[in-house]
Amino acid sequence: MSKHSFTLPLHVRYGETDQMGVVHHASFISYLEEARTRFMEARGQSYAELERAGIGLPVRSLSISYKSAARFGEELEVEVWVERLRRASVTFGYEIRCAAKDRIILTAEVELACAELSGEELKVCPLPAVLESALGGE
Repeated sequence: MSKHSFTLPLHVRYGETDQMGVVHHASFISYLEEARTRFMEARGQSYAELERAGIGLPVRSLSISYKSAARFGEELEVEVWVERLRRASVTFGYEIRCAAKDRIILTAEVELACAELSGEELKVCPLPAVLESALGGE
């Protein structure tokens, strides 16, 4: 799949860091999610619209490789793209960089399953055509 990416600028806030002023590892998951939802909106498909249509995208797997520390006050760039698009799942690739120092902070992959939200149990279903088109369209 071609790499049509979206880049989200972020400013590291104090509350996202530990006592040493380093971004806590769990804070990066929120950064990934924010970039992903903004990417989808930029491609014409919002999470809110999907959920109103009864479709959810729960995280199936998450892999992060930390390369260097990010610190309070730094400006980061979160780049996201569609790595793989399958019948009932989508995998996003990520790279977070420190903007000023051109330093890679982390790389990541997040796979989301497509699921119907009706009922108690989530039921895996094919990606809606509109979502597949938004994420895979040139």
